[in-house]
Amino acid sequence: MSYWLFAYKNSILQAHQRTDMISKVMLVTETVKYILQFVILAIFHNYYLFVIVLLLSQVLTNIFTAFVANRMYPQYQAKGKLPREEIQQINRRIRDLFTSKIGAVIVNSADTIVISAFLGLNVLAVYQNYFYVITAVIGMITIIFASVTAGIGNSIVVETKEKNFNDLRKFTFIIAWIAGICTSCFLCLFQPFMRLWVGKDLLLDYSIVICLGIYFFIYELNQLLNTYKDAAGIWHEDRFRPLVTALTNLTLNLISVQFIGLYGVVLSTVLSMLFVGMPWLLHNLFTTLFDKKYLVPYLKKLVRYVIVVFISCVITFPVCSLFHLPDILLIVVRLACCCIIPNIIFFLAYRNMEEFKLSVQLADKMTKGKIRLLKKIGA
Repeated sequence: MSYWLFAYKNSILQAHQRTDMISKVMLVTETVKYILQFVILAIFHNYYLFVIVLLLSQVLTNIFTAFVANRMYPQYQAKGKLPREEIQQINRRIRDLFTSKIGAVIVNSADTIVISAFLGLNVLAVYQNYFYVITAVIGMITIIFASVTAGIGNSIVVETKEKNFNDLRKFTFIIAWIAGICTSCFLCLFQPFMRLWVGKDLLLDYSIVICLGIYFFIYELNQLLNTYKDAAGIWHEDRFRPLVTALTNLTLNLISVQFIGLYGVVLSTVLSMLFVGMPWLLHNLFTTLFDKKYLVPYLKKLVRYVIVVFISCVITFPVCSLFHLPDILLIVVRLACCCIIPNIIFFLAYRNMEEFKLSVQLADKMTKGKIRLLKKIGA
């Protein structure tokens, strides 16, 4: 249902960067869905009715979104037929995009299947508790990527390669900053949060937490590169990479899980992204979309971001470990440390970089000059 019944109307709002309207529609339909599901489970205890509500809410989402799109952009109507050559070109792009989606499904599903098959459902349940939190944070950051994709695509068409590369540098800096703070939070807050949520008997070793933090940081950088790939529509050049990355991940999972257990599963995902997926994706971007001469400077910046994030985590975690409080208070205090210490370190490390100045200008533009006003007041 998410693909049919006027679902294509979503693309109109996305192309015009009005995903806020889609979010407003989903806010209403999702609220209704959860209320109905709660009532059904509480009164009827029937899972079939629970799932039927899920289907109906998707239908309502599609219909309401189509209504909003038609009202905001009545000039776009599906009429007539496309030329045969254009249909063939679209079909080729769909086939290339299909392999990308299949690879993503394998990567996201392989870990779960391997853990359940080799380590059991108990270990999988504990692992999923941790991964659920990471997925929630990834989902929030994904909103940023979804919001800028149409703008990036338009810039790729109308602007120069140099301008688009400068935008990539700026977005990479912003994502590295955000992901760096989130990584520090994961390393310092995961265990007390899990003790509070599921109890101390369902905790993973802290080394797994470190692996998950590394996975999150690499995933976010990779997601930015994938956003540029999707915005540029270079799925044909990239059609084999997701499948090879997914198969590499699956192979490493099957081998390593038998020797080092859960560590092997998480590390396999990190290694497949870091040494197969990202280098291949960078090669495709810098041979198709950007000039090759920009690749080495960009890699140097990535290495610098990784080093700074590593330093911030090494400093933040010992400071957070000094506090011995009940879990609720401990989470609050550690969260404050994770918000203050990494930001100070990032500011000291990046304050003279051009990317920092460009990001401040972007933030000032988004806040309609409030940052400049604060600077003047401070001066």
